Amino acid sequence: MDKKIVKTILGLWLAVAAAEVRAQQSDGAWQEPLTVNEMRAQRGLTEMGSVFVPKGQWILGANASYSTHENESYNFLVIEGIESDGYTFRVSPVLAYAVRDNMALGVRAVYSRTNLTIDEADLVFGDDSSGTEIRVDDYKSVKHSYTVAFSWRQYIPLGKSKRFALFNEMQLGAGGTQSKFADGQPVKGTYETGYTLSLGVSPGLVAFATNNVAIEVNVGVMGISYSSVKQVHNQVAVGHRRMSNMNFKVNIFSIGVGVAFYL
Repeated sequence: MDKKIVKTILGLWLAVAAAEVRAQQSDGAWQEPLTVNEMRAQRGLTEMGSVFVPKGQWILGANASYSTHENESYNFLVIEGIESDGYTFRVSPVLAYAVRDNMALGVRAVYSRTNLTIDEADLVFGDDSSGTEIRVDDYKSVKHSYTVAFSWRQYIPLGKSKRFALFNEMQLGAGGTQSKFADGQPVKGTYETGYTLSLGVSPGLVAFATNNVAIEVNVGVMGISYSSVKQVHNQVAVGHRRMSNMNFKVNIFSIGVGVAFYL
């Protein structure tokens, strides 16, 4: 084929292609390839189009829970004749600051106290003739735990709503525990001290009741923790317990409801 003809055909093809590109650019159809960060932003986790919590806002909140129980001649599996009462108290204040729109860093503290008194209870294994029975009388325990955690929270607005949003909170915490146990006559006692390290994830939902007051609900879904406990029994025998745990399931007992003030 003649070189002039080839050059003519190639020139016409390039001209048509250039015309198509100009047409796409003029009507907005042409788009540059997205970068990795732009593709991540399409998930909505860092989209700033809808600002739920603006940069520079302070967040002050807390959640608390209190529960009691009382058993009278109650049977549970192999435990019979349970006479007991007790309570559990937990409070968790938090202070955070929005370092950018829809993102906050903060500090959370947790304190809990559990008190249990068992007047009597029988552990029964087997039948009356060949079984084994273990009796517990005058058992008392008190446990304190305290934790301080650094938290990172990302808000995800529900559409363009300024009232409802999802959030995901990650916490890195450290704390300690103190427990006292006593039972029997004469009284025998055990004293425990320990510390814990943890990393957890807690998604939740926040709803504004007013412009500055919001109700928050969150639940722990996964976490990694390590604990070490030293035990002294009757001020003589000394023991140690170390435990690590990795949890990747929803913990319905860790559901928290609280109030937060956005200042």
